[in-house]
Amino acid sequence: MRLSDCIPGKKAKVIDLMVNPTYKKRILDLGMLPGTEVQIVRKAPFGGPIVVQLRGYQVSIRMTEAKNIEIESVS
Repeated sequence: MRLSDCIPGKKAKVIDLMVNPTYKKRILDLGMLPGTEVQIVRKAPFGGPIVVQLRGYQVSIRMTEAKNIEIESVS
């Protein structure tokens, strides 16, 4: 499952980051490491950015990058 497919309010765990190396470093610097639990807070309409909560703070990322972040659902 991809982060872009996750429903707001659901929790998931990051499995893999399949983004370009420059953006991958940025994502890792923000704390989105494999194994990190994330929760989608909201999605902007028309393919806009999504707000993700992780480690007690929120970050906004582009939908195009969220499509390259693999996650698994956490119950």
